[in-house]
Amino acid sequence: MADEIEDLSGVGETTAKKLTENGYKSIEQIAVAATGKLMEDTGLGEKTARKIISASRESQDMGYATAKEVLEKKDEIRQIKTGSDKLNKLLGGGVETQSITELYSKFGTGKTQLAFQLSVNVQKPKKEGGLGKNALFIDTEGTFRPERVRQMAKAGDMDEDEVLNKIFLGRAYSSDHQMLLAEKASGMIEEKNIGLIIIDSLTGLFRAEYVGRGQLAERQQKLNRHMHTLQRHASTHNTAVLVTNQVMANPGLMFGDPTTPIGGHIVGHASSFRIYLRESKGEKRIARLVDSPCLPDGECVFTITQKGIEDK
Repeated sequence: MADEIEDLSGVGETTAKKLTENGYKSIEQIAVAATGKLMEDTGLGEKTARKIISASRESQDMGYATAKEVLEKKDEIRQIKTGSDKLNKLLGGGVETQSITELYSKFGTGKTQLAFQLSVNVQKPKKEGGLGKNALFIDTEGTFRPERVRQMAKAGDMDEDEVLNKIFLGRAYSSDHQMLLAEKASGMIEEKNIGLIIIDSLTGLFRAEYVGRGQLAERQQKLNRHMHTLQRHASTHNTAVLVTNQVMANPGLMFGDPTTPIGGHIVGHASSFRIYLRESKGEKRIARLVDSPCLPDGECVFTITQKGIEDK
């Protein structure tokens, strides 16, 4: 079994350098890559790319596993506390690693505030509900506010500057740029000790650039590729991924709440946990767990105060 990229069949010093420079820093990252994507990223020919991926997969033993082995990997899952005991309970303990958690709602209901809180809480020790790791934050709408993060850090008796230094921010200006930042995250996860990846918001740039039904198929295809990149980060590195999402009204719905998340089935199938937020009285917010692989649907009430996410 190969331990280093250079040990793989067909990989010399020059090819290894090309792979690492383009974000493929481990055999596992190469093993889960698609041939076309590896070719696009590195400039390698199809025959070479297929040979390297094949060698990586053989080295990683990427065949079948027993259900018990799968369960043992699930035992590695960790959770990040949100600041609200009620919301933690709704999520089965907190925001999970190895999964994508989607928050969707109308404007101003607390998605970004919850993202800020989690980027602080992930840095806490495990005994305090964190992972003892750092956060990578991809901001697509210019909504990141370091002063708000400072408030939350101060409320948690944490060193404010240290907390800010452990959040790595990428500002995306187009959907392609957003996808590139997500792909580059693979090289940062180990290097920067990343335990949480946040995208706020997931679909805003896609929605702005691909307008009308004629461009819907292309938009969904790109969004699908983007979600698979995030899934790969979550499962490969035991990392939590949180995405916020915009909504639209469904005019065809005659009864009930017509609010529908953007991205359709592509985002829905890729997200393990889907949470719908809506406003209540004052500082209160209502979170509804819409979808989960192992938890029942349910609702809870939490508050957003100057200190951050709380129960009141």
